[in-house]
Formats: sequence, C-alpha cells, structure tokens
Amino acid sequence: MLKYIIGTKNDRYLKKLKPVINKINALEPEMQALADEDFPRRIEELKERVQNKGEKLDDVLPECFALVREAGVRTMQMRHYDVQLIGGIVLHQGKIAEMKTGEGKTLVATLPVVLNALSGKGVHVITVNDYLAHRDAEWMGEIYNFLGLTYGVIVHGLNDEERKQAYAADITYGTNNEFGFDYLRDNMKFYEEQLVQRDLNYAIVDEVDSILIDEARTPLIISGQVEMNVGLYRKIDGIIPNLVRSTPREAEDETPPDGDFEIDEKAKSVTLTDAGVEKVEKLLGVDNLFDTQNISLQHHVLQALKAHHIFQSDVDYIVKDGQVVLVDEFTGRLMPGRRLSDGLHQAIEAKENVKVESENQTLASITFQNYFRMYDKLAGMTGTADTEAVEFGQIYELEVIVIPTHQPMVRKDHPDAIFKSQDEKYNAIAHDIADCYKRGQPALVGTVSIEKSELLSRMLKKLRVPHNVLNAKQHDKEAEIVAEAGHVGRVTIATNMAGRGTDIKLGEGVKELGGLHIIGTERHESRRIDNQLRGRSGRQGDPGSSRFYLALDDDLMRLFGSDKLQNVMGKLGMKEGEAIENKMVSNAIEKSQRRVENHNFEIRKQLLDFDNVMNQQREVVYTLRRELMSKESTESVAFEYADDLLEEYLSPALDAKELDEEELDTVRKRLDEIFNFSRFEDFREGGLPSMEQAHQWVKQILAELKASAPDHYEEILRYFLLDSLDRNWKEHLLNMDHLRDGIGLRGYGQKDPKQEYKREGFNLFQEMVFTIKENAMRAFSHLRIQAEVTEDEFQHGSEKELEYSGGEEEKEKKPVRRSEPKVGRNDPCPCGSGRKHKKCCGR
Repeated sequence: MLKYIIGTKNDRYLKKLKPVINKINALEPEMQALADEDFPRRIEELKERVQNKGEKLDDVLPECFALVREAGVRTMQMRHYDVQLIGGIVLHQGKIAEMKTGEGKTLVATLPVVLNALSGKGVHVITVNDYLAHRDAEWMGEIYNFLGLTYGVIVHGLNDEERKQAYAADITYGTNNEFGFDYLRDNMKFYEEQLVQRDLNYAIVDEVDSILIDEARTPLIISGQVEMNVGLYRKIDGIIPNLVRSTPREAEDETPPDGDFEIDEKAKSVTLTDAGVEKVEKLLGVDNLFDTQNISLQHHVLQALKAHHIFQSDVDYIVKDGQVVLVDEFTGRLMPGRRLSDGLHQAIEAKENVKVESENQTLASITFQNYFRMYDKLAGMTGTADTEAVEFGQIYELEVIVIPTHQPMVRKDHPDAIFKSQDEKYNAIAHDIADCYKRGQPALVGTVSIEKSELLSRMLKKLRVPHNVLNAKQHDKEAEIVAEAGHVGRVTIATNMAGRGTDIKLGEGVKELGGLHIIGTERHESRRIDNQLRGRSGRQGDPGSSRFYLALDDDLMRLFGSDKLQNVMGKLGMKEGEAIENKMVSNAIEKSQRRVENHNFEIRKQLLDFDNVMNQQREVVYTLRRELMSKESTESVAFEYADDLLEEYLSPALDAKELDEEELDTVRKRLDEIFNFSRFEDFREGGLPSMEQAHQWVKQILAELKASAPDHYEEILRYFLLDSLDRNWKEHLLNMDHLRDGIGLRGYGQKDPKQEYKREGFNLFQEMVFTIKENAMRAFSHLRIQAEVTEDEFQHGSEKELEYSGGEEEKEKKPVRRSEPKVGRNDPCPCGSGRKHKKCCGR
C-alpha cells in the first residue's frame, strides 16, 4: 500500500530526473538551429568550462546531452528518446541502467561518454567481445567525429604503440579482458614511456551482469611456462579407464562406497575411495599415495578424473585445430587463450590425445572485481541486472535503476511445460518448432551447450525443418545468423550466446504472425540467463512469445530441485509424452534457481575475500613499481634499502653485550654476501664495522658504480631495483597460490581459513619485501662495469658490458650478464613484439 501511495525507490529516483529531462528538451530548438561546424566548437567550449573554469559535469549536462542528441539525428537519423536520456543520466551518475533488449543501450551510452570525455581524462566503454567493441565504436564513431572527439578500439592482436594511441583518445572501446590484461602488462614494464593505459577514470560496462557477475569467478592471470613432465600426464591418463565410479549415495548414507572414486556434481569435485587409493598405488607402482613425495601424483590423478568425468567435450570445451579451447558456460562463446590451472587443462589435453602444453606459473593476476573497482567512476548497462542487485550493491557499490521501456512490453510469456524425461521434452520441442515453421513464425531456440544444440539440429533434419545453428563452432557467423533470425520461417538454434548485443529485428509480415517465438530447452542455473533469452523477443513494443521446456532429469532439477518437488510431480500423475503446466512447480523451480544463484554468489564472494588480501599487496607493489619507473633519481631508494638491511643485520649485533665467534662469523658472512664488504681492507681485518662506517662503505660502493658508468648509473639502479621486485613478486605469487590451495584444511583445526590466509599472507609479504631489498643491494655491490660503453652498446647489449660476481649460487639465481647479439635500432625487436627495437625494448 505504501509503495502504491509514494512509489518505489526506483520510481522516486526517476521522478527526480524529470526537471533535467525538461531542460534538455528545452534546448532542442537551439541545437537544431546550429550549423554542422558549430558542434565541435561548442564541445571545445564545454571542455574549457570543465577543465579550466572549474564547472562540474553536472552543470553542463543538459547542454552536452542536447548536443549529442542533435548529433545523433544529423549523423545517424537516430534521436534519443526521453527514456534514453534518463538512461544516460543514470550511467553518468555511476549506476547500472537496466534497459530491456532493443531499447538502444548502445546509443544511450554516447550521452555519458561524451559528457565525461569533456574532462580530458579518458572514457572506457567495455564490451563482452571484439566484434561488439569494433561494431559499437565504428557505429557510434559517427557521432563522436561529428562532435570533434577522437575514439579508439582495444582488441586482441594490437601492439603496444597501437594500444597507447587507442588509450590516448577521448573515448576507448574494448573488451574486459583486454583492459584488464593491459593493466597487468603495464605493471610488468620497465620504462614509463612503455605504459599504454592512462589513469582509470570512468568506465561504462556493457552487458554489465555478464562481465561483473558471470566472468567474475575467473581471475585474469598472466603466466609464464615452467618445466614439466609431459609423460606424467600421459601415464596418469592411461590408468583412469581402470577406475570405476561409485554409485551415487545420499549424504546420510554411511555404507562404504562401492567403487574407486566419488563425484560431487554440485561442487564439481572428485574424491578417491580407500579402494581407489589402493588401486592407484598399484597401477602407478607407489607404496603410499599420501607420502609427501607422491602428493603431486595424487593431485594429478584427481585432475585426470575431473577431466574424464566432469569436463565434457562440446559442453565445457571443444577440440579445434589440435587444441583444447574452453567454452564460456554463460555465453557459449569460445575463450581462445584461456587455460584451466593446476594441471587440469593438461589432463584434458591428455584425455583428448592432443599436444600437452606446458604448465604455467602466475606472473600477475587480478580479479575483475578488484580491477573495475579501481575506476574513479564505474557504470553499467544491461537488460537483466535487477535479480543481482544485492551483489552489485555489496561488491561494487553500484545501484541498479530500472529504466521504463519506450513502448509497452506485449510479449506473451507462456508457463513452463514440464515432462518426465528429456526424450519426451525434446520431441515436444521439435514439434513446437516444426509448427512455427509451418506457420512462418520465426523461432529462436536457446540451448545450454553445443551438444544439445547439435542434438536438436539432428531431430529437425529428420522432420525436414530448415534451420541455422549458432554455437561456439560457428561464432564467426554470429552477427549474420542473428540478423536474419526474425525473418519469416527462420528457425535459429543457439547456445546462450544467442546474439547478445545484437538486436533481432522482425522481417516483413512477422508481426502479423505473432512476432519472434522464444523456446528455452531447459532452465539455466541463473534466472538472469533465462531472462536474457526471453529478451531477444518483444523489442520496442513488438509482439512475441516465449516458453521454456523442462524435464525431471534436467541438471537443474536433478541436482538442485528438492525431493518435495519430485513428490509433487509424482502425485500429479504425469503420463508418457504429456506436459504439465503448474504454477507451484514453476515457483519451486525458481526457488531452485535462487539457491544456485546464492551458491554462486558465495563462490564469487569467497574468491574476492581471498583476492582482497592479494589486492592490498598488489597495490603496494604496483605503486612502488610506478614510483621506481617515474623517479628521476633512484639512488635515494638504494640508500633506503641499505639502511633497512643494515638496521636488520648490523644494529642488533652492535647492541648485543657480547657475541661468540660463531655469531660474529654469521653476521660478517651475511654482510659480505649482501654488501660485498670484503672489498674493504678494514672489514677483512675482522670484527664488525660501526653503523657509520657501514653507511660510508655503501656510499663508496655506489660512488664506484657511478664512476664506472656515469651516463647509465641511474638506469642500472632502476633496472636492478625493478628486476629484484619482479622476480620476488613472481615467487611470492607462487607461494600465495600454494598457501591458498591448502588453507581450507585449517578449518578442521577450528581456525578461520580466511583469517589464516590473511595472517600468513602478510608474513610472506613482509619476507618478500625484505628479500627484494637484499637482492637489489647484492646486485649493486657485486656489479662491475668492465669498460665504458656507448649508449648504443648499453641499449643493445655488449659482450663486455656487465659482470656479476655474486658467487655461483647467486649467479644462477640472477643472471644479469648481457651477452645477446647487438640489434639495430630499426631491426625487429628480439622480444617478438613485432615492433622496431627502438620503439620497444630498445628504449
């Protein structure tokens, strides 16, 4: 009753925007009277007011939006509706605009994009794939060019110079992966001029639920290859067919399992039974699988079992050109370049008998949550966000605003049709499609996997129904297939990619036939994905219809449906081939979906909780890197490191009342190892130097280094400071990975794994910081410049340039002797970037 009287929070927010919309509309006649050449001039005036006169973006919003609206009319014959103006304000204010499919989100984004570009700090528009990034940039680029603004596109395959130019533009389009990886790569560069990204100012995330929710379970990782035993994967893969799966049991069943391993399908995990452990030990010829030296074997056996029994070809991955390519479970799109970690990808490669690629070690990583939270202002748009409003609020502090449609929604959503078995269900679906085809009504059929889409395709061929199949194997034809999906008599079978981001426009005569008919072959784990499929129909007031078909043995029903639901279905007396439409059953299914959504939210939240620990450390390390890269002089940092190390090693020894000979010898060895003090006669005579004497020796060491290469002294210091930081950060990431792998076991000891991870992670981080200082100082004190070199020799390598004398052990750990052949400044860079050496590493 209260909502009816005063309206919902969403209604009240929209009401407050009406005066702003009225101001924009009032300026329309003025904008219509402008000449084309006046528009860039007016934009420059707005830039001047914002950047130099201190006006806020909100102050110039009505005028800017009015300019963009008129630019849309003149360049594309597209005028922003009032509801689109509302969407633009919502995005500018750093919120999520939920707008139904076909409401013109791509056009809406131009309003806040241009407004925020006035600050000169750059605007990022983030899409889910390269195709949409290219399409949207070129499409909306007509408006930006007309207004005198520049735009760029970040897609896979660009070199650093091209990326730098794209980021320098007023507006930059690109995919979430490319933006995230560029951030990580920038924090692995050695010189400031090599950085491609500017500061993270303002971003609009298109299909925000897909990027910030669905993809947030997988962090971005840059990794390097490590040595591995390919034969081990082949050997373990060979024993898997000998292992028998146990019959699934109820949780309370205490009878011993009857096989070698058990599978928890909900958690997607595998465990060996006692019998299974004995059989694996026999097959691999080991005495104890749980012995510390066999822990790796145990891990790889479990990964191989997952590869064979949880990961399915044409569902979770496909084999293409001799490679295992992952399939996105939410969109059905291929993810080339993405690999599963912890040897799981290698186990799948062994299973599919393709080349087993090397395992990787993490060099840099970040979650999408922590990457996008670094933007000064973040906004998003999608057709389906309201069901995830709680997560958007908790994780990103983003409020979801539901924007009204321009035309009333008239699509008819039919109740779910529920069958006993999948065979009955698919027969009903095939006949529904055939019926649509006979009447000429176009049908779009959503499937959850490549396997199911191909099964349905075979059934339709038997019924002689012409159709198109759109799944990860045909992703290059996506736009072409989707563009025709609304024409008379068209039947399109699609995985969840379903042309997301591309409007399906109805062909001539289709409205009279009832519009586009949507058929869902089963409910997805998330209600949002179901709503996305429905949203392909009924755009801009078009007619349409939708129906979902379910079976009792669907994965969602089988794994997450309650026993009560199964009993109800039994009491309803379902007959062979007969469907039941029951509101109570549909509500029970929706409850199952909510349970899964909550479960997935907890997984993402746990990932974030752990990454928040890493994020604090990452921010410290990356801030230090930027300071080292940008400092004119890094000598002060070297002295600071030396002070810290002397305070740690020498100060306690000097403060001690007395040291025995062994303790004295330990301190002296450590000082000589790090600082190379044995070069000084006073140190060789024995005893410990005073703090003042030690500081003086450090100054002398650095002074000698400076004298031997005065023109390159700062670059040498910078190189070894960054090199030490990077090497130890990489090692620290590996240690944190290992810590996290086993931290869950602390729960058995009545300890909170998250708190334990935080505590031990902090200790590891402190150790890493100290080791960075040790390694850098060790390098400075043992480095010798054998001869003065020219700048060209320094930049491109010289046989006699640098010599490191830190002992055999340290030499192996830190090979700094530069003996690569000389490379001309205009030659291709040896790093493989494809750029000229002078524009790449030659800097």
